[in-house]
Parts: sequence; structure tokens; C-alpha cells
Amino acid sequence: MAPEPDPPLLDIIDLKTHFDTEEGTVRAVDGVSFTVPRGRIVCVVGESGCGKSVTARSVLGLVEEPGRIVGGSIRFYAPAAADAGAPADGAAAEDTADTAQARSLDLAVLDPRGEEIRAVRGGRIAMVFQEPMAALSPMYTVGDQLVEAIRLHLPLSREAARTRAVQLLERVGIPGAERRMDAYSFQLSGGMCQRVMIAIALSCDPELLIADEPTTALDVTTQARILDLLTGIQADTGMSVLFITHDLGVVAEIADEVVVMYLGTVVEQGPVDAIFHDPAHPYTRALLGSVPRMGAGARQRLASIRGNVPHPSERPAGCPFHPRCASAVAGVCDTAEPPETALSEDRRVRCVLHGDAPPAVPAAATSEGATA
Repeated sequence: MAPEPDPPLLDIIDLKTHFDTEEGTVRAVDGVSFTVPRGRIVCVVGESGCGKSVTARSVLGLVEEPGRIVGGSIRFYAPAAADAGAPADGAAAEDTADTAQARSLDLAVLDPRGEEIRAVRGGRIAMVFQEPMAALSPMYTVGDQLVEAIRLHLPLSREAARTRAVQLLERVGIPGAERRMDAYSFQLSGGMCQRVMIAIALSCDPELLIADEPTTALDVTTQARILDLLTGIQADTGMSVLFITHDLGVVAEIADEVVVMYLGTVVEQGPVDAIFHDPAHPYTRALLGSVPRMGAGARQRLASIRGNVPHPSERPAGCPFHPRCASAVAGVCDTAEPPETALSEDRRVRCVLHGDAPPAVPAAATSEGATA
């Protein structure tokens, strides 16, 4: 019998992160499920307010009050080689799943301030935050913050940690690394601060790097350099990357797999080529259709998605995207949330148009006919 494949590095299953406010419960993340394979780049895309950043922060237990994880699991798996109890050749195949489960850590149930999550956070899983100028402390030098991150997870002296910090700054392309160690964040440009953040994230050789829109505040030239830096380091080290962005151009350039989120749920996921060349969900098609294209003509209007993302506390009934969807089916999309449908082994979509018996009459078409 063929051996069971290794589990993914990260497996998020039905994750729910809610915020209890005076106005009611905000379901920022409401049943998200996807995996991050080993050595791959997974991009999470969607408009602002779709729950991308809250999903990433949930992985590391960084959700601020009054937010909390109320359901689901976030399984982080140890490397197969680290499993001392792995079954030998000829062992029962049914033991494989139990073994994989035993060497996984459910991050969702850990105390956000406990020792277990702190050992993972910054060591095995690192994060590059969206705004480097806010993430770096202006009270401490770049070198102090790098050395602190290194010594927190690695048994190095201060001198050895400083040497490693200088090497990391050189690795991310900061000129005069030794001199920059004594600089403060407000003395550096936005691009430099982002490189420092990447150096801090890479300081302990993490297995997973979470990058939360790391190029949003940067100019186009600096953005391209940061992307080249990240993809180059990923190729050299073999680490996995969970990259959060709303820029589909970035996705096309770096992604292996894509997860499309809308209003706290995953509406479509699959390999990047399949998503871009054959999008299955109306929201994915709308996102791709709104991207400016070369040669489209100076007077041609850009396509846009009608309406706005509703507030998570005001979720519409049925499919969350149906009020903005041109393919919505009256009496179906507005009454029940669509189930997840497997289009292939590695592609999934959440839309009634891809179910066992997809309806055929779009609500938009019906209303247009009535208007006419």
C-alpha cells in the first residue's frame, strides 16, 4: 500500500473568530477552512473587510479584545522527521492519521498569552505586519529589536545575536547594515522599515511566514523589490508563505495557490492558474474583471463591483455575496448559504451555480426584464 502523504504545514478547519460589541456580534471570520502546504506560497485575496487580516492574526493568537476564537481548529504540524513515533515500514496504514494528529498543535485552543503560543509566535511562525512604521517601536534601535527577537527563541549570547542581526539586515538588502543597527525606525524610509520587519520575521528561520499586505504602503518600485526579496528567500529556505493582499497583480506574480475570501468566508480556492484562467465564483470573476488591462483604451470605463462589502454585523441572509451578484438566483441565493462544492481534487467553490442541480434563472436578469 502506498504511504500516506505528509499533512500540510498549516490546516485551518472551520475557523470562527467573533467580536462581541454593544451593537451585536461581529462574525469577522465565519467558518474559514484552507491549508498551507509545505514549501508553497498561498495568497489570501479579497476586498477590505473580508476577514483576511483577522484570519492571519487568529493563527498567532493576536486578535485584540473583544475578539476571540469561538470555533474551529488551526492545526500546525511538526515536520515528519521530527516525529519520533512515526510508524515503521509495514506498520498499519490506519495509524498514519493518528500519528499526524499527535504531532500537530491546535493553535486555536492555546492561551494567547501562554508559553506554548509564545514559543511558536516569532519562532516557528513569523509575521510581517501591514504598516512597518507602526509595527516597529520608535523607542528602540533596529538592532535592539532584532537582537531581542533572536535571543527570545535562540540560545545565543548578545554578541552572537548582534552578529546574526547584521547578517540578516545584509540578507534583506539594507546597505551599511552595521551602521543601520543603531538607527531608529523614524530615521528609515518605509521600504527600509519593511526590510527590517522581514529581517525580524526571518531571524529564527520560521517554517511559516505570514505577510499581511506587506507592500500596501510602498511605492511601485519598492514593492517590486520587496516581492523579489520574499520570493527569493522562500525559494532559498523552502519555508511556506501565507500572503495576504487585495492586489491581484501580486497574486499572479508570486502565488502557488489562491484563497478568495468574502465577508468572513472562503468562496473559492485552488491553484493560481486555475483561479485566473477559469474562475468559478461570481465574486472571483468580478475581482478579476475589475483589474485594469493594457490596451483597453483610454476612454473605456473600468469595470467595478456594484455596492460595498456590508459590515460583518449586518450579514445578508443566504449567500453573503448575493446582493452584489449579477448571477444571483431569486429564492435560492437569498435564502440559504451555499454548500462547498469540490470542482476537482484541489479546487473548491461555495456557490449554488456549481451544485448538483444548479438553478438557471438569475435574479438580476429577472429584475431587468421586469423593469423593461
